[in-house]
Amino acid sequence: MNFARQQKQIETAEVLAPEASPIDGVAAEAPKGGLRGRYAWLGTIASLAILAGSLFVLWKLVQTVTWAEMHAAFTGASGEQLGLAFLFVAISYLFLTCYDALALRQLKLKVPYRTTALASFTSYAVSFTLGFPLLTAGTIRYWIYSSKGLGAAKIAALTVIAGFTFWLGMGVVLGLSLIAEAGQLAALTFTSIALNQGVGFGALVAVVAYLLWVSMKRRHVRVKSWRLELPGASVSLSQMVVGIGDVCAAAATLYVLLPAGTSIGFTTFVAIYVLAAMLGIASNAPGGIGVFEATVLLALSSLPRDQVLGSLLLFRVCYYLVPFVIALAMLTVFEIVKRSRDAKASREIESARETATRDLGA
Repeated sequence: MNFARQQKQIETAEVLAPEASPIDGVAAEAPKGGLRGRYAWLGTIASLAILAGSLFVLWKLVQTVTWAEMHAAFTGASGEQLGLAFLFVAISYLFLTCYDALALRQLKLKVPYRTTALASFTSYAVSFTLGFPLLTAGTIRYWIYSSKGLGAAKIAALTVIAGFTFWLGMGVVLGLSLIAEAGQLAALTFTSIALNQGVGFGALVAVVAYLLWVSMKRRHVRVKSWRLELPGASVSLSQMVVGIGDVCAAAATLYVLLPAGTSIGFTTFVAIYVLAAMLGIASNAPGGIGVFEATVLLALSSLPRDQVLGSLLLFRVCYYLVPFVIALAMLTVFEIVKRSRDAKASREIESARETATRDLGA
């Protein structure tokens, strides 16, 4: 479940390499003024409003749940549920590594998959938990990819393209699930069938329009002094498939942790999950915490609240905390190995210099 926002990812280009020279797929242009800077505070206010409102709703919802009930629900998951949950977590993060792989393909950069997987997994696992993706994910990507010769500009471009992968998958999953389960979702979210179907068709139309747009000719995204070439139709279709796999696997992680006997179908639940994830993204909170939980609790109000809350907490542990700990361990090992190799290379260089000096003296 990639909660990294496309807009933030585009802004990464400005943060990582504001004065970088043109590169393949990323060309410099003269800075242009606009209204964006003047009204940027509106987005911040909207995000804070969503976060504050959701936290208030969440507080009201959990007032009727006792600590004993929540503890029982949290620890009541079976071994089979936990096994399936971690399986889907692994699948989701595997798809996340494909985000970077497709971006590297678009930028015509050759990086070993083990490096791609390490950079992708650790950057997402850390940024999902800590938030501030510009700082956390961007720093980790630069830390790892720079060791393979990638500059800040190319790493920024990679981050932007990975963002498009997420939104393509999210749009398709949201559209299909809203159309297929419009009736049941209307009953759960207190909306109309026509509204759900309209939003679903709108999401699919937006995805199809984007695919047609990038297939006609080469397209670019411009951000101040940056011009990034967007992937064509073939890469975009691959991005769409990868994004769908990631979103569905992440949703399945929470779905298998829900209370036994849940009557809500997976297709219906995916729509709820995507809606909760999108609101979490809009809130700017790390992993959409608070906003995500409040949305799911409201949509699943027909289920025991304490059990759903326990499932959500367990989901946080499985999808966020465990990968975060693993990512920190992997980064520690990476740094130790890197320092060891650098020290060995330095010793070899020094030894070669001493040998050359002796040979000259002789």
